[in-house]
Amino acid sequence: MDKSVKDKSGAPGGSGPDGMAHRLVALLGRIYPDLDASILASQVIDAFWPEGTHRRKRPRTAGNRLWSERDAVLITYGDSIVDGSHKPLDLLHHFLNTRVKGVINGVHILPFFPFTSDDGFAVTDYRRVDSALGDWADIRRIGERFHLMSDLVLNHVSSQGPWFNAYLQGQAPFDRFFVEASPEDDLSAVVRPRTSPLLREVETATGTRHVWCTFSHDQVDLDFRNPEVLLEILRIIRLHVDMGVRIIRLDAVAFLWKVIGTPSIHLPQTHAVVQLLRLLADYATETVILLTETNVPKAENLSYFGNRNEAHVVYNFPLPPLILHAVMAGTARYLLDWQRAMPPAPMGCAYLNFTASHDGIGMRPAEGLLPQDEIARMIDTVRESGGLVSMRALPGGGEAPYEVNTSYFAATARTYQGEDAHHLERFLCTQTIVMAMEGIPAFYIHALLATPNDQEAVARRGMNRAINRHKWDYPALAERLDDPASDQSRVLGELSRRIRLRARQPAFHPNATNFTLGLDRRIFGLWRQSLDRDQSIFALHNVSAETVKVAVSDINLIADEDWVDVLTGERIGGDMIEMAPYQCRWITNLH
Repeated sequence: MDKSVKDKSGAPGGSGPDGMAHRLVALLGRIYPDLDASILASQVIDAFWPEGTHRRKRPRTAGNRLWSERDAVLITYGDSIVDGSHKPLDLLHHFLNTRVKGVINGVHILPFFPFTSDDGFAVTDYRRVDSALGDWADIRRIGERFHLMSDLVLNHVSSQGPWFNAYLQGQAPFDRFFVEASPEDDLSAVVRPRTSPLLREVETATGTRHVWCTFSHDQVDLDFRNPEVLLEILRIIRLHVDMGVRIIRLDAVAFLWKVIGTPSIHLPQTHAVVQLLRLLADYATETVILLTETNVPKAENLSYFGNRNEAHVVYNFPLPPLILHAVMAGTARYLLDWQRAMPPAPMGCAYLNFTASHDGIGMRPAEGLLPQDEIARMIDTVRESGGLVSMRALPGGGEAPYEVNTSYFAATARTYQGEDAHHLERFLCTQTIVMAMEGIPAFYIHALLATPNDQEAVARRGMNRAINRHKWDYPALAERLDDPASDQSRVLGELSRRIRLRARQPAFHPNATNFTLGLDRRIFGLWRQSLDRDQSIFALHNVSAETVKVAVSDINLIADEDWVDVLTGERIGGDMIEMAPYQCRWITNLH
């Protein structure tokens, strides 16, 4: 192919009136100003649309049709359910179709590739499914029935994988695939999520080198300053899309680009790479949604929406600590303050709301939202329930809490006042808040299953995060789910009921109007209104162990409408609405 950019039909200049190829050249010119952006654009197009694949003539228009109130995502490892005889992905497929069919329609399978550490996030081969889990046929089968999300672990790869081994041996092109630095460089400003040394000394065919390891010495950072790295990642994305993946989670994307002497987080080149991926996704014939994983304070996180030209979806990272604090302290004060200051997602974008994930409860997103004494008290309360805390290194020295390690079910076992009889209701309240907010709700499998802390796994593996990565024995789990008195049965049953009810409410569309109500501080209240304005829902959540009464006049129920609590079927009348401890009410005029 010559220096002029061609589209897939061979016409010079790209994609016609939309100018996709010209936009691609402009982006690549910003990322790689010293290279011929036109030639590189042709290579990008060939990497993402190889021979035999096609792309749209015009971009997918921004709008709210990519998701609806019917969407809910399950987050799980490929082997969260095992039995010692069947492939874990077979068991996951069975669980999805027998226990949550009609409840969950999206599944995020955490890294399912061969790996060496960090429970999948030190990938050795992006093109294979870990044989201990299953194979691509198993992944495709799940993708045929559910919106499938996979992890693009694009910041780093395993130090024991073929790419890094080829680097050590000086083999092209991998000899330029990894970030190098010198111990003499000024790296004091680098933002880290870990306390391990940033650089790892290695012996290569050309001598001693020091490679950059943001997370661990088994996770060596890729050097995107080399466009060959970008092209290889694009080929991998194409393979995953061809295998049925429709949501690409950009893991640890904030750390993608490094410049010595800077914090090496959120750099302009990183945002430009995300914009490039979004441009390609918008022209894909398949529906491809980008989700950025940036566990950082609010403004930094929201920056990955860009100008509606970066991520389609971003995580609402402040939610896990803020919701947990609310039910521990018995006040929604800080949760309300944060929610009032949150902008609606831009057109064509959405938030992903969650409380629990495979990682811990991140503390960085709580910075500036919760006072330090409240953070300390919350951490102490989690520890009293068997939880742990992981630290991060601060630039210039010192440490600070990075995340609290616990299952969310275990974390809600007590409040600042200690244990009580409201554990189940308190936990259900935390998950119901997630369902009511603007955005798409996501549920970690161990939240749906009320999984307790796995202290044995922490002792056996020597890793704090193992506390929330339990592997259920499937027959034992099935027995618990069939027992109506078990925590697992009660939580999954009630959450499933509420998720199904949510899916029938147009006012819970991810982009429907979201207004924060000013009520008693013990009540986290939202007013949601459907896109067509036909339905209103007043979503009230008592985050305290006390009975609270809300005046009907305070939520402005229109007098000529019949109002019903969706969750109980109760008609709302009179002057006061009574809220039992941790009770949630979704009061609507459309039923």
